[in-house]
Amino acid sequence: MSDAAAAPNAKRLLWAGFMAILAAGVGFSIRAGILGQWAQQYGFTMTELGAITGGGLTGFGIIILLSSFLADAVGYGKLMWLAFLTHVVSAVLTLAAGAAFAAGGKEAAFQCLYWGMFLFAIGNGICEAVVNPLVATLFPKEKTHYLNILHAGWPGGLIVGGLASYFMNPDGAKAVSWQIQMSLFMVPVVLYGVMILGQKFPKSEAGEAGVSTGAMFAQLAAPLMIALLVIHAMVGYVELGTDSWIGKITGSIMASPQKGLLLFVYTSGLMFALRFFAGPIVHRISPLGLLCVSGILGFIGLQMLGAATSVMLCIIAATVYAAGKTFLWPTMLAVVSEQFPKGGAITIGAIGGVGMLSAGLLGGPGIGFKQDFNASNSLKEKAPAVYERYKAPAENSFLGYSVVGLDGAKVGVLDDGGKELNRAADLLKTSGATDDNNAALMSWWSEASATADEDKTDVTAATLHGGRMALKLTSYVPAAMAVLYLLLILFFKARGGYKAVEVAESSGDGDQSPEAAAGEG
Repeated sequence: MSDAAAAPNAKRLLWAGFMAILAAGVGFSIRAGILGQWAQQYGFTMTELGAITGGGLTGFGIIILLSSFLADAVGYGKLMWLAFLTHVVSAVLTLAAGAAFAAGGKEAAFQCLYWGMFLFAIGNGICEAVVNPLVATLFPKEKTHYLNILHAGWPGGLIVGGLASYFMNPDGAKAVSWQIQMSLFMVPVVLYGVMILGQKFPKSEAGEAGVSTGAMFAQLAAPLMIALLVIHAMVGYVELGTDSWIGKITGSIMASPQKGLLLFVYTSGLMFALRFFAGPIVHRISPLGLLCVSGILGFIGLQMLGAATSVMLCIIAATVYAAGKTFLWPTMLAVVSEQFPKGGAITIGAIGGVGMLSAGLLGGPGIGFKQDFNASNSLKEKAPAVYERYKAPAENSFLGYSVVGLDGAKVGVLDDGGKELNRAADLLKTSGATDDNNAALMSWWSEASATADEDKTDVTAATLHGGRMALKLTSYVPAAMAVLYLLLILFFKARGGYKAVEVAESSGDGDQSPEAAAGEG
């Protein structure tokens, strides 16, 4: 296995990219753990917290696409500095929320946090658009290996942020200031800023070869490229979409949100370690072989998680699932870069952008809908009176399907015995403000609290059933991916085997001659 790099500072730029992705993972994890502090200090409702955390989420994929389209023209170095500046401004705005609250109240704090999170997502998107084609360019003979190392930064960040959140937000004790916790993501940001200081960034392989922007865009219309975009949309759905829910669902299965968090940290640690070994694996079975096996393991792992009934079974199932999803995202980036080198940053960025958009628009909402659908139908069948008490006021829909799910606000009140509801009511009373939603919930809870103990058993069982079924149904996505990867393996085998394409020999659809091909998929 060759370790030849295209530039003397290749390793330094690789680790700078690693730190940039790690920063995204740290910020993502930390933010999830401090929402309670934001609610208590500034009086936010769950809806307002959802708006803050959703700031820029869908835009993440769009920013990857736009930045990728500009990367070869503007230059990788300039975009990385723009990402660094965006991350710094994001931190300043976020940490200014306390001062803003003192000066302008809740609305001022909301604006600081919303735009801080929005810019955080923008900075992450720019980094993603740059570092993927950058690493593919720096290590042209070992793209799969080094792209997997690069993306070990994401689970690495989830580990750091998850552990920090676990220890800094202990049950029954005073949490560490959220400002200190949130500042942790700036450590890797400063590190990647120092590492890119004074460094020369290469152009992409396509840029070095003088390929025009029009020719780069033309690669997106190749049949093979279209197939890879479709498959990666499925990768985004199953990997990032499931990540949005897996901790909550496994926490329900193990009857402990903290255990769900620790299980998520464990699987992130497993992914972090495994991504350093992609090179030797690919050397034996090819990138498509690795992807096919990953799809099979993803299917088995999600099926096992959906059937797990104990902590130990959850750990075993999560281990299988983590092994399955570990190599999917970075190895798909490598395949696109190897088959479409003329696409430069555009094709590899399109893959990342489509995966992120699929996760935000389809994965998270789709898996959430499957939970709603199965939970509400189960409760309606087994305890219709309880369902009527906790059903949502309106139906929700996804891809033509609709269901009247359980009202998240009512279930939340049931879960904590009305503590958050009463806290919000006290805040409103103190400020002299009114909130029709809070008043309606208080009125509802005054009656529902009488049967809360019995209701909680039925609602918890239905919610758990919904989570299990969502995981089982989602498992068919990696199963379909495995079939598609197998078809690609057969496609390349018919042409002589899988081989990375050189810019000089690349045609519009990733074709290669059988004589030039080596190493079967």
